[in-house]
Amino acid sequence: MKISVILAHPNKESFNHAIARAVLQALEANRHQVFFHDLYQEKFDAILPAAEIARDAPLPDDIAIHCREIAAADGIIIIHPNWWGQPPAILKGWVDRVIRPGVAYEFLEGDSGEGVPHGLLKAKTVLVFNTSNTAAAREVEVFGDPLETLWKNCIFGLCGVRQFHRRMFGIVVVSSEEQRKKWLAEAEEMVNNIFV
Repeated sequence: MKISVILAHPNKESFNHAIARAVLQALEANRHQVFFHDLYQEKFDAILPAAEIARDAPLPDDIAIHCREIAAADGIIIIHPNWWGQPPAILKGWVDRVIRPGVAYEFLEGDSGEGVPHGLLKAKTVLVFNTSNTAAAREVEVFGDPLETLWKNCIFGLCGVRQFHRRMFGIVVVSSEEQRKKWLAEAEEMVNNIFV
């Protein structure tokens, strides 16, 4: 399988990077073809220019590569921290520039754009790993779990991906080394079970 892995955390020593290493190890052990992007390492430009908005707009080479990879992927893995109930801005910019019309979705003939998009992504499954310093119960009860809504309903559900999995690890700031090792083993197990 072709699996696209997107990492968005600025600190190479972060638990997000540890998750990415565990994910890549599991995918490589299972002989998947991996498209891996560390958005901060690559200095991904999160700003969507007006000239890029149209479906048939010419794209810079780096954005075109991201678009080709996400269109070809059989599965997608996103790794990022929960910052104010949202992904980091660099990842939102990646969504703006890569999850685009003609690549991830289209509007059907006769629809001038006001309707529900028709998904184009080939990927059958998305797995999102988040880290958080908010208790899971509080995330749901107080905030309504905005990351679940964002990734499952607002993005990938509209782009045709039907199997959605998400695991939020927390509370990271007070976690022990032993707990983090268990979380990494769980991440690997999820990857092994979901992408077979």
